[in-house]
Amino acid sequence: MKEQPDTFKQGLGIGLLCGGVLLGSLHLTAAHAAESEPTQTLKEAKTYTVTSAPTEPLHLEAPTLPDLSGYTAEAVEAKVDRSQKGTVVVRRMLQQDALKDFIGGNERLREWVKRQNGMPHAIFVEGGYVTPEELAAQLPDNQFAEVEPGVYLARLPIVVAQGATLQVGKDTKELRLSQERGSFLVNDGMLFITDTRLTAWREADNGPATFRDPDEFRPFLVSWGGSELYISGSVVTSLGYNTSKSYGVSITQYTPGMHERLKREEPTGWLIDSEFIDHWYGFYCYEAADVVIKGNTYRDNIVYGIDPHDRSHGLIIAENIVHGTKKKHGIIISREVDDSWIINNKSYDNKLSGIVIDRNSINNLIAYNEVTQNEADGITLYESSNNLLWGNKVLNNARHGIRVRNSVNIRLYENISAANNLTGVYGHIKDLSDTDRNIELDPFDTKISMIVVGGTLAANGSSPLSIDSPLSVELYRVNLIAPTKSTGISFAGVLGEKQEEILDLMVRRDMAVLIDPVESQAELQD
Repeated sequence: MKEQPDTFKQGLGIGLLCGGVLLGSLHLTAAHAAESEPTQTLKEAKTYTVTSAPTEPLHLEAPTLPDLSGYTAEAVEAKVDRSQKGTVVVRRMLQQDALKDFIGGNERLREWVKRQNGMPHAIFVEGGYVTPEELAAQLPDNQFAEVEPGVYLARLPIVVAQGATLQVGKDTKELRLSQERGSFLVNDGMLFITDTRLTAWREADNGPATFRDPDEFRPFLVSWGGSELYISGSVVTSLGYNTSKSYGVSITQYTPGMHERLKREEPTGWLIDSEFIDHWYGFYCYEAADVVIKGNTYRDNIVYGIDPHDRSHGLIIAENIVHGTKKKHGIIISREVDDSWIINNKSYDNKLSGIVIDRNSINNLIAYNEVTQNEADGITLYESSNNLLWGNKVLNNARHGIRVRNSVNIRLYENISAANNLTGVYGHIKDLSDTDRNIELDPFDTKISMIVVGGTLAANGSSPLSIDSPLSVELYRVNLIAPTKSTGISFAGVLGEKQEEILDLMVRRDMAVLIDPVESQAELQD
């Protein structure tokens, strides 16, 4: 790098040219930390040193992404087994494994008794392949009817039994699930929704059962342990409400007691090239494996757009557009959702964060996403260590661009975090003991460490970087441009205290910088 004039060496006070953009004056300050969420109060303030670090260990090749070319409508169609004709039977909902979650306890049972005006029944697809046309041909109109050419209305719950296949395909213009009659879809076998529409239907309005109240029943789709769900080229609208396993479109293992008895495999499925609109949760999964969520649009959903949960793994969340989520986040993975890919998505205009990695979710790649104009942070990591963020564009979010809490070994490579209202990258610790968090279920450590390599931090409202009480921080090749404040670039937290040394190494000498607490170095020598 070209040698800087002496005035740079004397105090970094007259301005700095980096990447061709004038930074303005550089001041050693931690004042902006107060604009962020309060961090853990330490009994003793740590003392940090700033040293140069070897650059070779910081080198990473661009991550290898999963091959998405095989997740197509044609591949879904090839999975449909039509070799065995199925049967259709109506029987009581009681004593049916696939329905026990929805009739357990008097309150839920009363829901179906009221809606069906008697002992509740469900339609069962068994033994092979069935279509809505065949359901309509075999059932009376008060249970399942073709109300317009190619448009079907289910007035009872539908259960796809283990070993059976239901395809709602292109010959079906729309499958409607009656809200008034308490219809919903349960998949315990193979369910295909291809080139069609699936709609929760309010018969009184002759239209979709649009959201009105969290606790008002709306039809839903749940795919149980051992099942496979495939949705391709379809529009799915207005499913779900605030009741367990009834959130909207769900792929979920059976509850622990049922799973212990049934011992079903982890459920899976593909949701590709479809639209999901006005659901309580756009998508939810629990203890699922290898689910593919690709090329979809999730818009105007109520709580979350995409929400993989507890102990799901091997997920691909790719090339989706997620926007307009009304209560919380666009995309969130939470509670031990590991070894997954969140890549090439666009998440914007959501009520809280665009993308969240939460509650001990580890070994995930979050790469090449565009996360913009969300009403909280862009990308948030809570209590989730060992994750890699690569090449994301995080722009114009109302709080921090990238926020990391109580997480170690977070690697931020080649990300752009710009024009966010607070900090470009904000790292902090927080004691959650006095919150409603279940510490046994969701343990945490008040520790943070990160590596920031490459990328750009530009025009963020508070500061480009703020990190408080870290175990360690490494910085290398970070492009700092276009400060919004007249005082120029101002780091916050620990970085603010060491700003002059950091910039001298990182910018003037083009070296990697290691910010390390003195006590950790002393421990290494003991």
